[in-house]
Amino acid sequence: MKDGLYWAEKLHNKEISFRELLESFEEKARKQNPMLNAFVTMMDHEAVEEYQKQENIQDRPFAGLPVPLKMLGQEKKGWLSTSGSKLLVEHRASRNSNFTNQMITAGLIPFGQTNTPEFGFKNITDAKIYGPAKNPWNLDYYSGGSSGGAASAVASGIVPIAGASDGGGSIRIPASFCGLIGLKPTRGAMPVGPSGWRGWQGAAIDFALTVSMRDTEKLFYSMRSINSAAPYQAPAKEWQHTQASQQKKLKIAVVIDSPVDSKVSPDAAGAVEKAHDFLLKQGHEVEVITYPLDGRELIRSYYLMNGAETAAMFAGIEQGIRRPVEKNDMELMTWGIYQYGKKIPASQYVNTLNQWDYAAYKMEELFTEYDLLLSPTAAMTAPKLSDDLLSDEIRDALEASSNLSEIELQHLIERMFERSLQITPYTQLANLTGQPAISLPTYVTQKGLPLGIQFMAARGREDLLLQIGKLFETEYGFELPEYYR
Repeated sequence: MKDGLYWAEKLHNKEISFRELLESFEEKARKQNPMLNAFVTMMDHEAVEEYQKQENIQDRPFAGLPVPLKMLGQEKKGWLSTSGSKLLVEHRASRNSNFTNQMITAGLIPFGQTNTPEFGFKNITDAKIYGPAKNPWNLDYYSGGSSGGAASAVASGIVPIAGASDGGGSIRIPASFCGLIGLKPTRGAMPVGPSGWRGWQGAAIDFALTVSMRDTEKLFYSMRSINSAAPYQAPAKEWQHTQASQQKKLKIAVVIDSPVDSKVSPDAAGAVEKAHDFLLKQGHEVEVITYPLDGRELIRSYYLMNGAETAAMFAGIEQGIRRPVEKNDMELMTWGIYQYGKKIPASQYVNTLNQWDYAAYKMEELFTEYDLLLSPTAAMTAPKLSDDLLSDEIRDALEASSNLSEIELQHLIERMFERSLQITPYTQLANLTGQPAISLPTYVTQKGLPLGIQFMAARGREDLLLQIGKLFETEYGFELPEYYR
């Protein structure tokens, strides 16, 4: 399969030059992007300059493999940094992010930027300034969000690896919708800074979308790092895994029911049930359990954090643009989240973070009994471009949201996200608790749309996620996009 390491080997052995590979990726992008809307910039000249600056890059893990960055947080000096917002449509990064620098250290060379919804707030990608990112499996459907452009780029075969990030499922959701591998690492495992150290109080983390477990593993161990200035540090367990530990039989908990008591499609349930039966045949111990936490309370805490962080973000933006932000500076959903954030008491925000800590404690307790937790990644397949995830009533309420009280805004935000949440109720937990999770591409519906299954593990136990991913890849078989079959 032509995954990232396939091309890295070609580069290392000088069977193909960097320029030849870059041009082939760009040619595929030029042909497919008008349909997909995956890329929002191409920076080929800058990519060549970056490659020429690097010494001995052919001996690094990815040997000069061109890779797109997500247009949200993965900054490259001098490149646009819009976060999908018209307010920042001309904004350019003043320096590389530490994550981008680590990608280059691993031998990856940024050459473009992918589509994202405004500030990454959605599980679809439909920024007003860019338009929708479409699903290569069926162009009538979204590729997901917020790493939707990245997913479209990889699933179409334009690139085998694309930078992505995950603050509530934004790697795993598009992985599920597009038949890709989506790992969200442990909080603190990936480079952060030199600005934005906390990333939604640790809920958000950068990584990538991939098509092979060997790429996923090599990238993870090439990217993880310890930065003494970072506010969150990953446990050292992930540095200590051995081949012996990767061969042991696992005890796996299974949850199919939605954590917010919403509908789960027969396909999503069936994907997990088939995985359950496969794991039993492989000799693993598998046990169905009830959801271990109050899913509704947790999602309310997630929305509260989102509101408070958005208010703080716009306070910083206002300093930069030297004027107050206005409703017409942003999309309507963003405006509503911002209004909510401005009215959240500090004490409530602190209590929310305490709630996250308790949830993390309960999940770590669960992982003393079980090695992994299996669930659907999403409750159903990707929504259509024609699906309206809001309503006119909610839009009208958002227009007038500056006049609402904190409690009224809380209820409005819950209603605003409800249709989206019913599609993807499983992914947010790992963001709040800081535990790693992975979506694996194991299922395709009769309509020809993929669905992933999700495994979670204790903090620092990416080795277990990699172990189970390899098992499914080799013995069960992945349902990858057509290009990679």
